[in-house]
Amino acid sequence: MSEEYSLSARIYCNQGAIRSVRFSEDGAYCITSGSNKKVKLWNPYKSVLLKTYAGHGNEVMDACSSCDQSQIASCSVDKSVIIWDVIAGTPIRRLRCHTGTVTTVRFNEMSTVIVSGSQDNSVMLWDIRSRTMTPIQVLPDAKDSISSVRISDHEILTASYDTKIRRYDIRAGSLVTDCIGEVITCASFTKDNHCIVVSCSDGTIKLIDKDTGELLGEYEGLSKSDFCLESSVNYDDTMVLSGSIDGRIWVWNLISRKIVTHLFDEKSIEHPIISIGVHPTKNNFLAANASDILLWEK
Repeated sequence: MSEEYSLSARIYCNQGAIRSVRFSEDGAYCITSGSNKKVKLWNPYKSVLLKTYAGHGNEVMDACSSCDQSQIASCSVDKSVIIWDVIAGTPIRRLRCHTGTVTTVRFNEMSTVIVSGSQDNSVMLWDIRSRTMTPIQVLPDAKDSISSVRISDHEILTASYDTKIRRYDIRAGSLVTDCIGEVITCASFTKDNHCIVVSCSDGTIKLIDKDTGELLGEYEGLSKSDFCLESSVNYDDTMVLSGSIDGRIWVWNLISRKIVTHLFDEKSIEHPIISIGVHPTKNNFLAANASDILLWEK
């Protein structure tokens, strides 16, 4: 274990298996999604539960906060997306056009649109300022389940089990598809928006040049798995991080592709690290580990 990082909190969330953990936009709070159908808002630095959001009919797969942190969007096996009022703890709207488990959800940068991805192979865009209950756009291009969605200022990046990542340019109205050749569990932009980090089920993480589709490098060492493991870059694009089936956060140097460290404790290695959350301005990381979340600080 690296001396640079310390495990500053292990929080028992009491919401079954944690499906996702996300920092708020300012990094002060975090949101957990649980298999017990609930979403929870935490101050992870004080290990304090601030609010519980109950309303889904089945386990919650993902949740995230809006840019002003007044709303939370969550998605579920119950095929719905719910928009929550953070303070009141009540649903503002329930969106129900997907025909399969909704696996991933994100706000755009202005928090005016929500993008959801589903096991029904579709991605849907919802205008949360209007009162309409139907999506303003459906992206039906994937041939298998959507595993992740990420949004930049004018692009939507989707990853699918059909071995492809798709990048929709909202301004130009164009679609660029890159075939990776392996089932993709997660794809995300680097912070400089020049590259894409792609997690594959064969245990590799690939760095792809966004404009050319060229493979710039691979990060190796993970075991093959059927789990939908998440990866990300840290806040300043110097490291690549990934969850793992061995209960560790794996950390590589982005440029050299060498392993920097593994973040774990005696308890975490008993369960996979499925979801990771990266602080927006610091080298702080959250990890979902069975029914707990772990906070690592530099």
